[in-house]
Amino acid sequence: MPRGRRDLSEVPDWLRDRKCPHKAKYMSGRRIMPAGITGKEKLTALMDGTFLAYNAARLRQGCKLFTNKMLAPDTVVGMSLAGALTPAGLGCAAIVPLIKAGFVDWIVATGANMYHDLHFAFNMPLHVGSHLVDDTDLRRNDVVRIYDVFLGYTDCLMATDRILRSMIVQPEFQREMGTAEFYHLLGRYAAEWEKETGNKDVSVLAAAYRAGVPIHTSSPGDSTIGMIVAGLELKGLRLRINPSIDVNETTSYVLHAKRSGGKSAVLLIGGGSPKNFTLQTEPQIQEVLMIKELGQDYFFQITDARPDTGGLSGATPHEAVSWGKVDPEKLPDALVCYTDVTIALPMLVHYALAKHPRRKLRHLYDRRARLLEDLTREFFAHSHY
Repeated sequence: MPRGRRDLSEVPDWLRDRKCPHKAKYMSGRRIMPAGITGKEKLTALMDGTFLAYNAARLRQGCKLFTNKMLAPDTVVGMSLAGALTPAGLGCAAIVPLIKAGFVDWIVATGANMYHDLHFAFNMPLHVGSHLVDDTDLRRNDVVRIYDVFLGYTDCLMATDRILRSMIVQPEFQREMGTAEFYHLLGRYAAEWEKETGNKDVSVLAAAYRAGVPIHTSSPGDSTIGMIVAGLELKGLRLRINPSIDVNETTSYVLHAKRSGGKSAVLLIGGGSPKNFTLQTEPQIQEVLMIKELGQDYFFQITDARPDTGGLSGATPHEAVSWGKVDPEKLPDALVCYTDVTIALPMLVHYALAKHPRRKLRHLYDRRARLLEDLTREFFAHSHY
């Protein structure tokens, strides 16, 4: 017998006769013995065949969850975006394709992501740089650094600010609104800039405008866009961003998903305030509006934040259950992949586009008024205030 071959006669009686009623269940998973990589595999086959353990497995499982369940026709998908994604090119490469394919129905993003998105709309270049550089010398040479992304201070940032100011002072902006309407107006201008420059599908704002996907920002003052609005207020700008509009509109999307007989899913790219703003829709329904609900049906987050430090960015879906954010019966469909978003997001988008047909656009932006009416009606029907 070859060395190492199992011989049950050598197993002690007490171990061989031990009752293990659940062993078959635990050992029912796929055997780990992938074929050798040849270099000829498609990405989807590589992920399905070799991403078998640790965070590679979580990414594979998340891709399958997104593709096989979250993209069902009756599921409304909300996506949060945190971190410097658009300046790294992920707006053009990943987020715009998701919007065009109907794979995301509403978005919560940092204002910074939407500000840097405008560089692409305005055809102002960003460049591959290096994190091993003298930042004092960069400042002297009119260059701004986002880790290893370089952009010009005068001919990119300041130029973007100048165009943005010329937009915001237009008559259609001179009133109170939520960030979804604000970004929709900006998206119309961004779409016009794309046509003028010939750079199609480079701007998230433009793509969302065309697809009727509402974009919200939970902290609208925390970006250059917010800074410009604040600066213009000193000169009499009448634009007022009302965060309550965003709270109620995003909540109405989730309630609509459930009341229409469908499900609600969240795709959380990074953490931070956008993650919480996306997830707080369920506590808003249950705790504040006192409407009976159970939580999100599907949850997939990609993050590099740890859960043990107590921050929201790393908080697990199991913890979210205690807040009513995630349906406890749906925890098998709640996953976290702990890795760099810039690695995982392009792979997720590739996997989904390769495996799933495009979905019909839901155009939630155009339905905001009616969905808010439905939310208000149910709130008054259950109100104990």
